[in-house]
Amino acid sequence: MKDSVNRQILLVEKPVGKLAPEHFRMSQAAIPEPKDGEALLRVRYISLDAANRAWMHGTTYRAAVEPNTVMAGGGIAEVMLSKAPGLAPGDLVFGDTGWQDYVAAPAKHFTRLPKIEPMTHLLSVYGIAGLTAYFGLLEVGKPKAGETVVVSAAAGSVGSIVGQIAKIKGCRVVGIAGGKDKCNWLTSELGFDAAVDYKDGAVFKALKAAAPGGIDVYFDNVGGDILEACLAQMNNRGRIACCGAISQYDGAPSATGPRGVPGLIVVKRLIMQGFIVMDFMDRRDQALRDLQMWVASGKLKVQEDIIDGLENTPQALVGLLAGENRGKRMVRV
Repeated sequence: MKDSVNRQILLVEKPVGKLAPEHFRMSQAAIPEPKDGEALLRVRYISLDAANRAWMHGTTYRAAVEPNTVMAGGGIAEVMLSKAPGLAPGDLVFGDTGWQDYVAAPAKHFTRLPKIEPMTHLLSVYGIAGLTAYFGLLEVGKPKAGETVVVSAAAGSVGSIVGQIAKIKGCRVVGIAGGKDKCNWLTSELGFDAAVDYKDGAVFKALKAAAPGGIDVYFDNVGGDILEACLAQMNNRGRIACCGAISQYDGAPSATGPRGVPGLIVVKRLIMQGFIVMDFMDRRDQALRDLQMWVASGKLKVQEDIIDGLENTPQALVGLLAGENRGKRMVRV
C-alpha cells in the first residue's frame, strides 16, 4: 500500500438551489485501521446517482448526508486488510464506501462481488442500476408482450436498461430523454421504437404521437410535469413504477406537480407503486443470471460513462444532474 493519506471529499454545505462543485471540498485524513470484524478497503469505482442529491435533502431510505462529512455514495472496493471472517485481501465488495480513497468498516455492511471483467459492469448492468431496472419493470410494472412501455430519463443508467428489457419481453417501447442526440441513440442503438425529446417543450403532444394506443406501463424516474403528461395517457389498469423523481431533487420543483392525482388513478384503475431495489434482493441471483444471458447474447447493450479522478467527482455529479451522461456514470478513483 503506497498511499500515505486518505483523500476524502466532504459536503461542506447543503445547497438551497442547484448543486455546484463549490458545495464540496477535498480533505485529507489518515488511512484508517480496521477493528475486529472490519476490513480496510481501497475504493476503485464510485457510483454516481441522482439519489446522491436526494440524500442531501433529508432522511430517505438512508440517513441524510450532513455538512462537513464524507459525501455518501456506493462503490466497488478492494479488500486490503481484513480482520473479518469471509473477507480476504484481493476480494472485491460493494457498499457505501463514500467519496474517498479508503474506508474501514464492518464486513457485514458490504456485499462480496464475483470477479467479472470489465469490473465496471458490477456497478452498471450487474449492479444497482441493472437490478433496479430489472425488478422495477418486471416485478412492479409487470409488462406483457404487445403492451406499450414508456420510460423517462431513458438515456440514463436505469432507464436505458429498462427500455431494453421491455423490448426483450416483446413490448413497444417509448423513451423520454433530453436532446435529439440522446433520442436518436435510443432508437438507433438501443432499439427503442420511439423517443420523445422533453427539451422540445411539447411532451404531451409528442408522447401522444409516439404512443397513439396509450400507455400500459410507465417507468417513472423524474416525477413532475412528465409524470403528469404520462398519467393522462395511461390505459385502463395501467401500472406506474415509481423509481425516482430527479426533477424534484436539484433546484425548484414544478409549481403544479402532477395534476390528476388521485382522479386519474381512480377512474383508470391504475396501480402506482414506489419501490426500492433492496426489496427484491432475495431474488438477486436469478436477476443476474438473466442480465448476464442478455448481455452475452447481445440483446442488452451496456453503456458506461467513466470519469477519472476522485477530485472530479463533484463536477461529475453536477453534470449527471444536468443530463450530461449516457448510461451509467461512475468515477474511477
